[in-house]
Amino acid sequence: MESVRTRDTGTLQYDWFFKDDHSECVVCERYRDSDALIEHGANLGETMDALLRTCSISGDIFGTPSAALMKTLEGVDVRIYSPYQSI
Repeated sequence: MESVRTRDTGTLQYDWFFKDDHSECVVCERYRDSDALIEHGANLGETMDALLRTCSISGDIFGTPSAALMKTLEGVDVRIYSPYQSI
């Protein structure tokens, strides 16, 4: 959390939610744009490596990721949901 607060420049939301028994966590993240998500991933570095040694991670992206973000996400368990309608 400290890394996000002090190093990320385009993170708009970063909230963690745990099940009562702490067996699962959902992280809700929102970014200014694809570049901000790429920056966030780069800033996590060793922290992400440690997480991947202790748990499994998957994700959903709601929006239209840039080609650069799609390249960064190659091999990552992520589902992309394209915009359809909103108010």
